[in-house]
Amino acid sequence: MQPLYRDGDILIVSPNSASRKGDRVVLRTTDGEVMAKILVRRTAKTVELASFKPDHPNLVFPVERIDWMARIVWASQ
Repeated sequence: MQPLYRDGDILIVSPNSASRKGDRVVLRTTDGEVMAKILVRRTAKTVELASFKPDHPNLVFPVERIDWMARIVWASQ
């Protein structure tokens, strides 16, 4: 999550808020991996996410691999 979020930062997420393109989100995959990313695109079958580091490639997940996803609404840094 660095350089945007660092160890010790507190993130408040809203699972009830709709996530839109460009929103910062936290998600958990069905295999237990938790990550914070930027929502690039969401379709009926896939979710595409961008890293906060521009040199990292985008990740594309089938919706079946996402346990939950919530929009970040506040961060203390």
